[in-house]
Amino acid sequence: MKASPGAALAVEVSSVRDELSRGDSLSIVKLLECLVAEAHAVNASDIHIDPSHECVRVRCRVDGVLQEYASFPKSIHQEVISRIKVMAALRTDEHQAAQDGRFRHLYSDGRFVDVRVSIAPTYHGENAVLRLLADHSEDFTLSMLGFSKEDCAKIEAAIRKPSGMILSTGPTGSGKTTTLYTLIKMLNSPAVSIVTIEDPIEYAVRDIEQIQVNARTGLTFATGLRSILRQDPDIIMVGEIRDGETAGIAVNTALTGHLLLSTLHTNDAATTLPRLLDMGIDAYLVASTMNIAIGQRLVRKICDACKTHEPVTEAVAQSLAHLPLRTPVAVGESLTRGSGCATCKGTGYKGRLSINEVLVATPAIREAILRTASADEIRSIAIEGGMTTMLEDGIQKVRNGETTIEEVLRVVHD
Repeated sequence: MKASPGAALAVEVSSVRDELSRGDSLSIVKLLECLVAEAHAVNASDIHIDPSHECVRVRCRVDGVLQEYASFPKSIHQEVISRIKVMAALRTDEHQAAQDGRFRHLYSDGRFVDVRVSIAPTYHGENAVLRLLADHSEDFTLSMLGFSKEDCAKIEAAIRKPSGMILSTGPTGSGKTTTLYTLIKMLNSPAVSIVTIEDPIEYAVRDIEQIQVNARTGLTFATGLRSILRQDPDIIMVGEIRDGETAGIAVNTALTGHLLLSTLHTNDAATTLPRLLDMGIDAYLVASTMNIAIGQRLVRKICDACKTHEPVTEAVAQSLAHLPLRTPVAVGESLTRGSGCATCKGTGYKGRLSINEVLVATPAIREAILRTASADEIRSIAIEGGMTTMLEDGIQKVRNGETTIEEVLRVVHD
């Protein structure tokens, strides 16, 4: 994907520490090149540059957790922000309004990472958040993302239907967009026309048409979706259903013979259906068009280099006894954790995977939607029909030695 209107930077890097040690001869250009390259090297998803009264704090989000990374002198703060604005083709003379842009960071060997920039005015000056978008979306499969064989089969059956809605749900940063891109890759072929409307376009996908939302020109999800329908598409991806207008057009799109994929911010798969009703969509339309709702969260994976095994103590088993599990965690059961090493920088974790639940719109679920059943009732019907909840899926991954109970409870359990 082209990174315009921002710049494309070819870099050879030293290190952030080296640049900061140069004192007055420090190069702002080199400092930022080093920062992006080093963050990319440790698989950081975001860089936070936050000014305070005394200094500029830099943190990187690695495996979903923010970590302290560096500290800049406050004296260079404005130069750093100005350089970021130049790279992202933003206004350097605007300091009181939020601005968004992007640029491409190029390496000498041809590799690159696209960087999405968000700058906002704060009490101590403008802060910047840089989202690193590595160009590897086409490498993923559902199983690589963490979906079980059973859930993969449910999803694959749903996307082979010629029409209907497939919704990926969860909070910000739960992997929804990556899941949608993976599904689009699976569906992509010369025999179908696929069009997306996104805000922003995070990854380029070959041979599909991707449209960027632009509020300044009136191109919203709703107006863009109307335009897409005149493009003779077979499959449509809407980056996010944010309001009732978009939801209404999306449902009608699915009703008229199109397969529609989108995301929605809800806590779990079952809550998705009442949420659409709350947006003003008629129950019969939701019941007629819904194929599946995918709920997901991201948890940190145990570091392979320092895995250890330890038995569950009676105290731990008792603390987990209240969890709604088909098979409770038992005393003496051997579970895995990371002891911490140089590979994982002492955290015991390296990388992330998703824990999921896939709610299939069975006849029983459709009947529940028609009588506007609660999310709790819909969840119960789905579980009776064989749905594995995110909590159950997470605990199974704990038993498989992929993550820890603490991680699962951190992202799932209320």
